[in-house]
Amino acid sequence: MSDRTEQVDDLQLVALPSAIGCAEMFVRFSLTEWALRDMRDVAAEAARVVMTAVVDSVNPAAPGMMTARVRLSGADLIFEVESPRPVPTPAIAGVARAGTTQIDHGRYIVWFALALPSGMNASAVPLPRRQRKASQAARAAVPDEPMTTDPDVMRRILFGLNGSPDQRRP
Repeated sequence: MSDRTEQVDDLQLVALPSAIGCAEMFVRFSLTEWALRDMRDVAAEAARVVMTAVVDSVNPAAPGMMTARVRLSGADLIFEVESPRPVPTPAIAGVARAGTTQIDHGRYIVWFALALPSGMNASAVPLPRRQRKASQAARAAVPDEPMTTDPDVMRRILFGLNGSPDQRRP
């Protein structure tokens, strides 16, 4: 089995209380996109606990930035938050693996890992499909015949964009 990270989403947040709800929505959105809906509630609640611990550890007068990250690696869903200060690993209900790791001088990651559903690994999680499609309203608004433009209207638009006052008409 490979522990290679297959998918990752991250979000930059200011370390204020509003970041807690943002991170929870971020986790829910990412897991929905990755078709891991059954894990949303547990992962979102665990993310809330981690984010609360990180936000509670900062100076509210100078909160700083932090990065919340959700990634799929091997057989795990991993949520991590980069923090500028050490944060004791919070107790998270339903989560067996969590920790705080120093990654550099003055940079720490508070994380937890949840096992993916039985028999699934990170490479088996489907990537979200992103396509540009016109909405039904836009498709209905497309005329069947080609549009023509009035040359006088186009000339006035071009003169207006040019911005030259002597070229404008009254």
